[in-house]
Amino acid sequence: MIPKLGARKLRDLRADEVDLLLADLSRSLSTNTLRQVRSCLNRSVRRAMKRNLVDRNVVELCEVPRGREGRRSKSLTLDQARDVLTMTKDDPLHCYIVMSLLTGAGTEELRALRWEHVHLEGASRGGVLVPPYVEVWRSVRAGGDTKTRKSRRTLALPTLAVATLREHRSRQAQTRLRAASWADEGIVFATAAGTAMDSANVRRDLRRALKAVPGLDPEDWTPRELRHSFVSLLSAWGLGIEDISRLVGHNGTHVTELVYRHELRPMIQTGATAMDSLFAADSTGTSDA
Repeated sequence: MIPKLGARKLRDLRADEVDLLLADLSRSLSTNTLRQVRSCLNRSVRRAMKRNLVDRNVVELCEVPRGREGRRSKSLTLDQARDVLTMTKDDPLHCYIVMSLLTGAGTEELRALRWEHVHLEGASRGGVLVPPYVEVWRSVRAGGDTKTRKSRRTLALPTLAVATLREHRSRQAQTRLRAASWADEGIVFATAAGTAMDSANVRRDLRRALKAVPGLDPEDWTPRELRHSFVSLLSAWGLGIEDISRLVGHNGTHVTELVYRHELRPMIQTGATAMDSLFAADSTGTSDA
């Protein structure tokens, strides 16, 4: 909005100017992004009204036009997922890929994950053995909070994820010893300097990792589609949509079904159980072939 309306005084803003802005942006942005643009401008004018800087909110008179069709998200098939887990083993991003694909944690959550929230030995509580688990309690959002209250969850770890995290921790310790400086020893997925990865780091590194997977175009996949794949694989396996929604931290089943599921099922262990079943061969070092 700033290049188009940044110099305009709010008290002089007209509804037709907002309409022209949204129409212009509709040629390059999706409908959902246009809604966010209108919402941001709407909030700005409302704040000005509360301070008696403007008399009315002209943004509320404007409708959101239809934007460009966005690229539909997709998910890996089971065979493709197995290939990704196998072929990316030597890539530095392998552990991130395993965690995203086998636990459904989002990129904002994984980039904020700290070792203090990863429990690879499990625990014993009241005489009951608790399997290895990860606390998905933080994200890279402002303040470190997860997207919603239900997004804060504790997940049992599949066997393959536990083994991969152990290897990753060992390699990271060696890298840290060789580095001239290391920013933060607590981050699980860090850059070469020990700083938290940003979204661009992950996108770039995923494309690099997927170059090793035959039949996949690295430029055609995004980090969030590993999470989509988690949902779709569990659905194909037969896990109920309510359980899947809890695993990925959704408030309800609507978004899980409408956005995340693409395939033709206190401590939440169902995801780990399903992933151990789907990828049992990978965790023992053998293959179906």
